Amino acid sequence: MGEIRVRFPTGPFSMKTEKAIRQLKFLQKLVKGKEPRLAAEQSAKWKVLISTILSSQSRDTLTNKISALLYRKYNTPKSLGNADLSEIKRIIRPINYYKTKSKHIKETARIISKRGIPKTRDGLMELPGVGRKVANVYLAEAHNAPAIGVDTHVARISHKLGWTKSKDRLRIEKDLEGLFPKRYWNSINYILVSFGQLFGSSRRKEDEILKKVRSFS
Repeated sequence: MGEIRVRFPTGPFSMKTEKAIRQLKFLQKLVKGKEPRLAAEQSAKWKVLISTILSSQSRDTLTNKISALLYRKYNTPKSLGNADLSEIKRIIRPINYYKTKSKHIKETARIISKRGIPKTRDGLMELPGVGRKVANVYLAEAHNAPAIGVDTHVARISHKLGWTKSKDRLRIEKDLEGLFPKRYWNSINYILVSFGQLFGSSRRKEDEILKKVRSFS
């Protein structure tokens, strides 16, 4: 995604929404220029999809390293779909749940090499290894679509900022959609994940920053 794609308010919005946008803007400033490269930031749409599947419950730094090795050997969806499963497992072994993910990315690559990548969330979610979060992250990154991928960072930070009271990820997604104007949706995951990766390794530091951000009037 590179440069954070977010435009800040021209209004009019509710006071709660205006506050949330100011908070998002502050987090953007904190991470700008220091953003880690996220797993979904790939050069081709099929790589965005495969790497996003791989990144689930794995660190982006590791996913990027493994993705580079994988695409060096398999540079098209067809070659990955036709690859020997044991070889895929060998390459992605350092990633969490590598046995399951190996099967998922091989089968997904096989399907998309024949039919292309679905352009809707429902279509994407029919692919192996693609849940709602993966589908939303793919759509936001590959198509700049208005979609919010709710992962652990997004859920945790949204809860701490009072943007949601829920722990359920679908409910969180809907709360964020109701709070932010649509044009911000595809930037929320990128900003919050970048912030979480930069500051979340120290929960004390993260909590200090978010306490300040939550106090915005």
